Amino acid sequence: MSSLLTEGDLTHEAHVVWLEDPENLDYVRQAIDKTRRRNNKPPYARDGRMVGYALLDDKAEPDPDSGLYKRRVFFLLPHDRDSLPDGLYQEGAPGEAVDPRTIEVKKVGEKTPRSQSGPAAISGSRA
Repeated sequence: MSSLLTEGDLTHEAHVVWLEDPENLDYVRQAIDKTRRRNNKPPYARDGRMVGYALLDDKAEPDPDSGLYKRRVFFLLPHDRDSLPDGLYQEGAPGEAVDPRTIEVKKVGEKTPRSQSGPAAISGSRA
């Protein structure tokens, strides 16, 4: 599914579960995945790793055509800044990247100087 989210996509979020400490990450990628259940750890079928996911409230209903729930997942790919600090995203970030410190239930994460430019830009701006 598209990684460009709106708050309308997150209406039934009840809780965000982090599998890794978001304080240690400059950015995470966020996307909506379709899953069979609304309240457990969803399967993960991308390269890289899932670092968090949303649980849905009891009012969430599955899609009538597929029977699947739409849930937000947070992930990182092998070439992201946390794994390759001198790689492609040493500066800049993928389009779906947001600062994990800005993620809240029912709120789309935000892009910040840290998520978009990395810690070097942050330390350089404080001088």
